[in-house]
Amino acid sequence: MTQMTDNLADRKAPTFKAIFGANWDKLPPTMLKHYRNRPYSEDSSRVSGTMAVETAPILRLFAPISRLFGGIPLVNAHDVPVTVDFRSEPTSRAFHFDRLFHLGSGKPYRFHSRMVPRGGDRVVEVMKFRLGWRVRFRFEDGRVKLKHDGYALCLFGFFIPLPLGWLIGHVNAKEWATGDDQFDMYVDIQHPLFGKIYEYRGSFSTAAIPLNDAEGGKADG
Repeated sequence: MTQMTDNLADRKAPTFKAIFGANWDKLPPTMLKHYRNRPYSEDSSRVSGTMAVETAPILRLFAPISRLFGGIPLVNAHDVPVTVDFRSEPTSRAFHFDRLFHLGSGKPYRFHSRMVPRGGDRVVEVMKFRLGWRVRFRFEDGRVKLKHDGYALCLFGFFIPLPLGWLIGHVNAKEWATGDDQFDMYVDIQHPLFGKIYEYRGSFSTAAIPLNDAEGGKADG
């Protein structure tokens, strides 16, 4: 069980600059814009694109529960228009991902999570009802890679490890630039018994985000 910690220094730099460390300056322009938000601020930006979602039949049985708990959309759909708002918090280093999946003519499906830095490359993605995905952010082989590090219950400022890999599976994710204003992303969930049970992938534009603000977080020299 670990408690939340917060380094109050360097609030003017992007939140993810410390997470990527020395690799921050190696990120392509579209990734600098993607991760430009500063902590302790009201920074916000939006990317838009299209996604494909594929869900194994056994997992689709839990679609109503996932919607109730604010989880990922357990559907099969292609060419889905999606917007993602990235928002900082004025009172912390948390970084919000607020996704809207426009799956049909009805109300968009919302999947919101909150990225909480844990020191070094460690981050916990906190979802509704305090379930957290522990992840390590790396920039390797020209790609941002989110490496599975387990699950946690986020309670009263503590992150309590939960051995849920056997039940939920392991999450793998990566993002890569396809242009100065474009990136692709991919996420899947691999279950120890059923193999790949979930996948979503998409392409997003960062054209609406100014690069000069993002470059402001680059190291001098």
